[in-house]
Formats: sequence, C-alpha cells, structure tokens
Amino acid sequence: MPVELTASQALGLMHGLTLEQVRLENPDLTLRQMAILLHVYLVPPPHTVRGLAATLNVSKPVITRALDTMGAMKLVDRVRDERDRRNVIIKRTVAGALYLEKLGDLIIDQAHKLD
Repeated sequence: MPVELTASQALGLMHGLTLEQVRLENPDLTLRQMAILLHVYLVPPPHTVRGLAATLNVSKPVITRALDTMGAMKLVDRVRDERDRRNVIIKRTVAGALYLEKLGDLIIDQAHKLD
C-alpha cells in the first residue's frame, strides 16, 4: 500500500530517524555508506566494487574506503571472485542484516509517531 506524506512529514520522519540513530549505540554511517549497505542487502547479488562505483556514480577508491569502514564494523565482507581474481565480491553478514532489521524497526516506529 502506498504511503502518502507531505514534504514536511517526510522530513520529520527522517529527522526522527536520524536523531534515534545518533542516540543509539549503533555505528554512525554516512549517507554514502548507507546507500552502499542498503544496495548490497536489497538488490540481488553479486555486488562488486566496480558495480557499486557505477551505481553510485563515484570512483572505485570511494567505494573501497566506505567498504573498509563498514568491514571494520562487520556490516559487510569482501572476498576475491574465484572465477576472476581481479574482482572483489561484497558479501552480506549477519551483523549487517541485524543492523538493517533494527533500522527498519526504527523507521516503522518513527512513521507511527507521524499519526
């Protein structure tokens, strides 16, 4: 079912969500990191550094830096593609899935506060 929000309500939802994210002890992700994480978990794999760079319209080093940070947080993992050793495949992790599940719950909670 489609959700209809005014621009002010949508911004209020985002405001509440970002406040809760900062208040919790969850890792703070940049918008770029969040875009990568959501893409890896919501779009069917495989995901490569090259593919993510093309999708986000940024350079491969930008993706690599973001993946370094998210890898340290255990939100994603990287492995060499056994078929083509030049490619790096980005893998989902249990910690990343749990992070996004909690984020989804926060979004729902914030949406309910709009009523």
